[in-house]
Amino acid sequence: MVRPYLPFNALRAFEASARHLSFTRAAIELCVTQAAVSHQVKSLEALLKVTLFKRLPRGLMLTHEGETLLPVLCDAFDRIAQTLGRFEDGLYREVITVGAVGTFAVGWLLPRLPAFRAQYPYIDLRLFTNNNRVDVAAEGLDYAIRFGAGAWHGTEAMHLLDAPLSVLCAPEIAAQLQAPADLLQQVLLRSYRVDEWSAWFAAAGFEGRVPALKSIVFDSSISMMAAALMGEGVALAPPAMFHRHVACGAIQQPFSTDILTGSYWLTRLQSRTETAAMGAFRLWLMDAAHT
Repeated sequence: MVRPYLPFNALRAFEASARHLSFTRAAIELCVTQAAVSHQVKSLEALLKVTLFKRLPRGLMLTHEGETLLPVLCDAFDRIAQTLGRFEDGLYREVITVGAVGTFAVGWLLPRLPAFRAQYPYIDLRLFTNNNRVDVAAEGLDYAIRFGAGAWHGTEAMHLLDAPLSVLCAPEIAAQLQAPADLLQQVLLRSYRVDEWSAWFAAAGFEGRVPALKSIVFDSSISMMAAALMGEGVALAPPAMFHRHVACGAIQQPFSTDILTGSYWLTRLQSRTETAAMGAFRLWLMDAAHT
């Protein structure tokens, strides 16, 4: 049977009483009398035709019915509070959730987010970083920014920008590098993609045999570049994602040769309907990436 109304005050009185296990403390929280709280709870019990509390000499104890109702109400009140909290100056703040490869998030997206916030002050962006392994559906993401060839099952992919890899290292190491062969005397830092260094040597025209490389493997270009900054080796990473380090001279690019192993893509599930906030973010991001 559909009830003609929701007894909000009675539900609120029950929820507060259940949290405190006390009508008195609930009354203090709700700024009403203890009698008013007790009356509201009794009216709710009468409406539902159940007993929600066992009245004890020193307080209250929830019945099975009360224990069933409480978490539902707590969740509902939390959602109401969150939704009301998104209204500001007569406008509703929309939320979008984006997962991004950490290198892209730190090296490219974060420096540009002030411009996005200025243009769309009523969109709340929630950003989660990853190392290019992401489950959009399971993580509840509106978008995922990924690195690769642009082909993911059940996903619409929009090209953002290419990210060629080049040799990057600290200045003291760069001073020792005159030709590609000099790299063979260094510790080479690489990602989990095993063929990147051999591809770079081929692109650089190195004609000698490349021996088994002394290398450290990282699952993130961010941690790889942190090692390069410390002088722990030579990285093969995208200069565009570490522009600030290159611009200030903390990292140098001793060779002009680069290789393209993939691009950054904005992706969403084909089953995910694009909201107004999602559309605004997509248009802003595509414009920023292509200008």
